Amino acid sequence: MGANSSSISELPENEYLKKLSGAEPISENDPFWNQLLSFSFTTPTNSTDLKLLEEATISVCKSLVEKNPRTGNLGSLIKVFLSRTKELKISAECQNHLFIWQAHNALFIICCLLKVFISRMSEEELQLHLTYEEKAGPGPGSYGAECEDLIEELLCCLIQLIVEIPLLDITYSISLEAVTTLIVFLSCQLFHKEILRESIIHRYLMRGRCLPYTSRLVKTLLYNFIRQERSPPPGAHVFQQQTDGGGLLYGIASGVATGLWTVFTLGGVGSKASPQLEQCSPLASQSLLLLLVLANLTDAPDMPNPYRQAIMSFKNTQDNTAFSSSSPHAFQINFNSLYTALCEQQKSDQATLLLYMLLHQNSNVRTYVLARTDIENLVLPILEILYHVEERNSHHVYMALIILLILTEDDGFNRSIHEVVIKNITWYAERVLTEISLGSLLILVVIRTIQYNMTRTRDKYLHTNCLAALANMSAQFRSLHQYAAQRIISLFSLLSKKHNKVLEQATQSLRGSLGSSDSPCPDYAQDLNVIEEVIRMMLEIINSCLTNSLHHNPNLVYALLYKRDLFEQFRTHPSFQDIMQNIDLVISFFSSRLEQAGAELSVERVLEIIKQGAVALPKDRLRKFPELKFKYVEEEQPEEFFIPYVWSLVYNSAVALYWNPHDIQLFTMDSG
Repeated sequence: MGANSSSISELPENEYLKKLSGAEPISENDPFWNQLLSFSFTTPTNSTDLKLLEEATISVCKSLVEKNPRTGNLGSLIKVFLSRTKELKISAECQNHLFIWQAHNALFIICCLLKVFISRMSEEELQLHLTYEEKAGPGPGSYGAECEDLIEELLCCLIQLIVEIPLLDITYSISLEAVTTLIVFLSCQLFHKEILRESIIHRYLMRGRCLPYTSRLVKTLLYNFIRQERSPPPGAHVFQQQTDGGGLLYGIASGVATGLWTVFTLGGVGSKASPQLEQCSPLASQSLLLLLVLANLTDAPDMPNPYRQAIMSFKNTQDNTAFSSSSPHAFQINFNSLYTALCEQQKSDQATLLLYMLLHQNSNVRTYVLARTDIENLVLPILEILYHVEERNSHHVYMALIILLILTEDDGFNRSIHEVVIKNITWYAERVLTEISLGSLLILVVIRTIQYNMTRTRDKYLHTNCLAALANMSAQFRSLHQYAAQRIISLFSLLSKKHNKVLEQATQSLRGSLGSSDSPCPDYAQDLNVIEEVIRMMLEIINSCLTNSLHHNPNLVYALLYKRDLFEQFRTHPSFQDIMQNIDLVISFFSSRLEQAGAELSVERVLEIIKQGAVALPKDRLRKFPELKFKYVEEEQPEEFFIPYVWSLVYNSAVALYWNPHDIQLFTMDSG
C-alpha cells in the first residue's frame, strides 16, 4: 500500500480539491462537479491509510472551514448530490453505472468532509456552514433560512436511498456510503463526555420528513444484517467506458476520469479486496452499527425514540394479528431468517447486543425464540462467549450473561435444555465432553464464569447474574451430567474455603487491633457478608433441585454424599440453618441407606441405591421454600451504559471510518 499512502498524502495539493475549498463560489451547474466526481477507488480499510485519509481531509477542511461561509461550496456539493439521487432508482434499474458511480463519489467526499467538520465544531456551527445563499453582486454571502431544510433534506435523502434503492453490485457501494454517512452525522456524541439529550440531528431524525421512514429504515437495516451480502468484487461498481449510451455530458465527464483523481486509486480498480472485506459483509456490519446507534438515541422531551419503538414492536411475517394502535412504527420481518443470522453472528459484540435488545424489548421475538426446537443453535454461541471470558471485553460478557438470565426466566426453556443432547464440544478444554445435555453444559459454563470472577475480576454484578441464572434453572435440573454435579459441589467447596479464610483473617485482625489501638482494622465484615450471600444462594440452588427434582438427579446426590463433610460447618450457622435442614436430611437419609448396603460399594451400586432411595424418600419430609425466580430489570438510566458501549463498537468496528483517538471524549480508549 506504499503507493497508495503517498497518493493519499498528495490529496491536499489536488487542484480540484483546492478549488472546492478555495475562495471562489462554485455554482451547482458548473462542469467542475462532473470533473471532481470522476474518480475510481477502492475505499481504504487498513488503519494506516484511513489515518492518512483523515489527515488529508483535515488539511482540505481547514481551508474549507475558513472559506465556506463566503462560498457555500459544501452546500453546493450537497445540492449536487441531492439532485443526482433523484434519478438513482431508475439508474439502478437501467444499469447506469456512471450515474451511480458519480453519485457515490459525491457522497464519499461529503462524508469525509462532514466527519471532520462534526469532530471540530458544534452542530450549530455546522448548520451555519450549510446556510449559505449566494447574493447578487460582490460582497460576503448571507446566511439564509434554507439551511435547516438542507440538512434535513440530506438526512431524508440518505434514508430514502437506503430503503428504496435495490441492492445490486452497482448500488452496493452507495448503499454502504449512505449508512456510513448517517453514522457520521450522529457521531457528534463521540466528542461529548455527557450523553446528548438535545441534538439538532436527533431532532431531524425523530420528527418531520424523516419520521415516516422509521419502520422502513429499521426493517432495511435488519435485512441487511440478516442477508450478510458480501461486497461485490472490486471494479464491479465502477463505470466502464462504453461506446454507446451514457449521454453527451457523461461522455465528456468520463474522459477526465483518468486525469484528475489518478492519485486517488487507493488500491485501484481491479485490485484485491482486503481480507477484512472478503470475510464479512461491510454493509451488514455497518447497518447493524447504525441500527444500534439509532435504537439507543435518548428520547426527546416530547416524544419517545421512534427507532426503539420500531425495534420493540415488529412482528413475524407469519403473524396475521392486527398491529396495535400504540405501535405506530411496527412492521413485519421473517423471524426464521433473523433467528438464523443471530445464531451465526454471535462472535461479534454488535450481534450479541442486538440479540439482547430484541429479547429484552420485543416480546414477539422473545416468544418466538423460546418456542424454537433448535434453541441450542443460539445458546451454544452464547456459552462460548462466556467460556472465553478472559478473551472478551467485560461488556460482551455482561450481554451474553444477561441473555442467559432472560432465557432462564422461562420454565419451558429450563425444561427443554435438559432434553437437548450435545456431542463433542470442541471449545470446552477442561474435560472431554463426548455427550452432555445443553442444560448441564450451561451449568458448567456459568459455574466456570463464577470461579473465574472469584479469582480475577471480583465483579459483584457478574456474580449476581450468574447465580440468578442458576437459581432460575434449579427447580428444573434434570439428569445432571456427573461432571456438572461435581462442579456445583466444587464451587461450594471453593466458597467454603474462601469463607473460612476470610473468617480467620477477621479473627486475627480483631486480635491485633485489641493489642494496638493505632492500626486500622480492615473491613472484613463486608467481605464476609458478600461471601455468605453467595454461599446462601448456592445452598438455595442445591436445595431447590433436591426439593423439586431429587429423583431426576442421582449424580447430584452422589456428589453431595461424596463431599458431605463440607456442609457440616454450616449446619448450625445462623445464616444457613433453615436452608440446611433439607440438605442435611437428604445427606442423612442416603448415608443411612448406603451404610445398610455394606462397605466397598462400586459407583454403579451407589447410584442404584440413590435411585431406589429417591423413590422411597417421603416428599413431605422436605420443607418447602419459596420458588427461586429472578427477573432481569434494566438499571435506571441505561443510556449511561449503552450509548458509550455502542459508540465504542462503532469506533472499533466500523468499516472505513477512522477518528483520532485524542478527539474522543465519550469513553476512554480501553472501554471498547
